[in-house]
Amino acid sequence: MSEMEFIEILRNSVNELLRWVGFGTLTGLAAKAIMPGRDPGGALTTMLMGIAGSVIGCGTALFFFRDASIDPISLRGFLAAVFGAFTLLFFYRLMSGSFFKESSGSEDRWIHRVRRRMRRRRIVSDIVRDSY
Repeated sequence: MSEMEFIEILRNSVNELLRWVGFGTLTGLAAKAIMPGRDPGGALTTMLMGIAGSVIGCGTALFFFRDASIDPISLRGFLAAVFGAFTLLFFYRLMSGSFFKESSGSEDRWIHRVRRRMRRRRIVSDIVRDSY
């Protein structure tokens, strides 16, 4: 293998890697946008979930539709990848116990604010009472 062939293979590999990173990020963002609620993880988690979701979604589609031709970076592939990433996110939430929560975070924040206001009023009333 000559040096020019090696450089061309390396260039194609890096191009393919960057396509998968961009595609995985878009897929992960779409899956997180579809499923309501707060999601764990940041940009790296979203990207990895999108890449894994595209592998799972396209693999599932090829399993059920054997004669279908699904390119991961196409409209069909995008829909299958979003479905796969959505499925990953759903099962993650189901296994972590955050899917069926009794109370929402907004109620917890409301109770915390009320308690904080009551403490402030108590402190102010103690200061006023001690000054007389």
